[in-house]
Amino acid sequence: RNSPKTVVDLATGSGDVAFALARKLPPDAHVLGLDFCQPMLDRANARKERIHLQTPPEFRFGDGLDLPVDDDSVDALTMSFGLRNMEDRSRALSEIRRVLKPNRGILHLLEFSQPQAWLNPFYRFYLRHLLPRIARLLTGDQAAYNYLGDTIGAFPDRIRLANEISAAGFSTVDHRGMTFGIVALHVAKA
Repeated sequence: RNSPKTVVDLATGSGDVAFALARKLPPDAHVLGLDFCQPMLDRANARKERIHLQTPPEFRFGDGLDLPVDDDSVDALTMSFGLRNMEDRSRALSEIRRVLKPNRGILHLLEFSQPQAWLNPFYRFYLRHLLPRIARLLTGDQAAYNYLGDTIGAFPDRIRLANEISAAGFSTVDHRGMTFGIVALHVAKA
């Protein structure tokens, strides 16, 4: 199978996935990291100056609800732990579908999910009680970790998320739970 030539890493943050893609893809591939948080883009660009790649990623401001990318122009789009922070998940998925090339563009979505039933009570206890307290001790910022636990706990399981992806117009959606279902990888074809 041919390598993608145009790849967008949405909610790129400090660029970890974009840099990994730029290392693995052929030099003629264009990797574009988009994020709506300028301080994170500043970090990604600073890292780009220190990491010497033949074809480094490009980093730009981009809102997942209104992507600054042409219709049907992207071979692959990746997003890691960013969808749950989108204000309107349905709109974000529709925007992703809009920019992917019809019948061959691929979405790779890594996101928190809901754990297997036996683990769920322990995981909920960890998210609500232990994680915020540990975070307060280590970082002094308990509120951010309360938010993290709340958004993870409210996020759909991988089957419901696959249905949402399908509803956004993707032709096929495969998903795989990892780490006892705490994380899921969805791969969808436009």
